[in-house]
Amino acid sequence: MKIPKLGYSPEQPDRRFWRPMALFGGYRIILCGIFIVSYLLLRENRVWVNYNDTLYLSTTSAYLAFSLLAIGLIVLRTPSFRVQLSFQSLADIGFIIVLMYASGGIKSGLGLLLIVTIAAASLISQGRLALFYAAVASIGLLLEQSYQMLMWNEDFGDYSHAVMLSLSCFATAWLAHSFSKRASENEILASQRGIDLENLAQVNQLITEEMGDGVLVVDPAFILRHRNRQADLLLNAQDRFRSNQPIAEYAPELANLLRHWLDNRRGKNSGAIKLNIEQRALRLKLMPVGDDHHQGTVIFIEDWSQLQTQAQQLKLAALGRLTANIAHEIRNPLSAISHATQLLQEDESHDPSSQRMLQIISDNVQRMDQMIKDVLELNRRDRTRQQDILLTDFLREFHDQFYQVEKIPAQGFVLDTAESEPTIRFDHRHLHQILWNLCRNGWRHSRQGQGSLTLTLRSDQQNRNLQIEIQDDGNGIAPEALPHLFEPFFTTESTGTGLGLYIARELCEANGATIEHVSADHGCLFIIHMKKTDTA
Repeated sequence: MKIPKLGYSPEQPDRRFWRPMALFGGYRIILCGIFIVSYLLLRENRVWVNYNDTLYLSTTSAYLAFSLLAIGLIVLRTPSFRVQLSFQSLADIGFIIVLMYASGGIKSGLGLLLIVTIAAASLISQGRLALFYAAVASIGLLLEQSYQMLMWNEDFGDYSHAVMLSLSCFATAWLAHSFSKRASENEILASQRGIDLENLAQVNQLITEEMGDGVLVVDPAFILRHRNRQADLLLNAQDRFRSNQPIAEYAPELANLLRHWLDNRRGKNSGAIKLNIEQRALRLKLMPVGDDHHQGTVIFIEDWSQLQTQAQQLKLAALGRLTANIAHEIRNPLSAISHATQLLQEDESHDPSSQRMLQIISDNVQRMDQMIKDVLELNRRDRTRQQDILLTDFLREFHDQFYQVEKIPAQGFVLDTAESEPTIRFDHRHLHQILWNLCRNGWRHSRQGQGSLTLTLRSDQQNRNLQIEIQDDGNGIAPEALPHLFEPFFTTESTGTGLGLYIARELCEANGATIEHVSADHGCLFIIHMKKTDTA
């Protein structure tokens, strides 16, 4: 998402003020029309002293022709804006002064049109050359007044009217300049605020798009104004969204809940609300925009199952730390019990029933010791020391060691490796423990005959994946136990700890591998997926 840079770059005046100049050109044409109509109506009834019919009509006609030409140049936008503005403003001043002279001088009142011209030119140009236009108009007024004194032989020694009009021109120019300057500053500030708001809106949109929770914004008319992708996924509404859509079309169940909340809570903040949509449990939090719901509502949507999973992970992490501490404390007294039991078993004076009891104690001590080892190993699963392992050689060495230590027939445990020599990066001790747990479980549940347990290495040359398969010929796993197969402390045996498969999965994930149970025609099949390592 692209966010605009903060700053202000004003448009060039010749791009922003062509239209105002065109509107002033229209005003100029209307003014010329009024002059011509006044001439036609008043030529038989002269109301001005020293009224010059011929000069008035010719000047008005020239002014009209100039106005039409100016409109054409504005449409063509040539020459430049500043040249046209200066030329047209000076021409307006000249035409108006000549019309004043033809209409009887300053007493005609046409001099007030100079103020309109100066004000318009100053506003269009943002105050540039405003005082220059006022100075030109003042010079023209004084020259026209002086010319009347010389040519008409009248007593116009009082220049007060001309001076006042000249001062009015300067005052208008100064006010227009100040107004334009303030308007320009306000425009810059408004533009900066607009960019700030646009930046803020896009940052907010970026944040909501990257949130893990769904976000909806609904206005008081129940129209959906904003939503993020996560909301579409949680509500399964990817194909139903359109701009300015009623919330009832986007998510009908959510619309009903929102109406009920507004009717009963009157727009107050809500606690956690659980909503089931298409077999998915969602947790909603509704908050009003502003002080009440009259400005709209914001809806936060969370995946309830994900929250439960996170809570379960936190519980398991705390349980893991607790059990590790407990296991560590139990080892010392357990070692003492084991040692005392061994000493008692060496005493041949005990009767068979006592020996049987001692053997039971010894067996349970060994079981508890194995459980403690598993718990402590689970607590160290994140401390991996990965190294490059030649997998084929490792499996051959493991095969020979396993059937000898577990005292099983060599023909009962079959090893099938690929011809290639793949290399993996794995913790040597972790891989040994994973395979040992799986193979020991497989042999214990197998028929313990020839070929009852197989260890197979398969290679995928295209995807560079490796698979280690451990399969036995036993009765398999009951269907009701499959969902809980990799859960900690889940076991179907009275002597089991329920940690073997859980530890195997955790150690696989710690080394970037995965383990899964696959349905087989007979027995039980576990597959470990891992990646090859480039040796080149």
